[in-house]
Amino acid sequence: MIKQPALYIIASKYNGTLYIGVTSNLPQRMYQHREGLIDGFSKNYGIKILVYFEMFEDMQTAIAREKTLKGITRAKKITLIESANPNWEDLTIKLELLKP
Repeated sequence: MIKQPALYIIASKYNGTLYIGVTSNLPQRMYQHREGLIDGFSKNYGIKILVYFEMFEDMQTAIAREKTLKGITRAKKITLIESANPNWEDLTIKLELLKP
């Protein structure tokens, strides 16, 4: 599988607890979050719904974007999510479209 750096935001529910992360394999990472295979914050708070993601050419750019988003207010994060996904739908199904 070709690695594709991505930034993602997952939520526990509509307007719920948020988690921002980066990965080189978003479909695999979402599987890990959904199955509770990653210990830590997301597992402890039941954060499993993919509500936003961005794809990048390189990991450095994805990490820089992650740092930027982690530094903004929750209100701005919600505005970002709702600009692309106003109903907070689970976007995991769209990952199928990204597979070669």
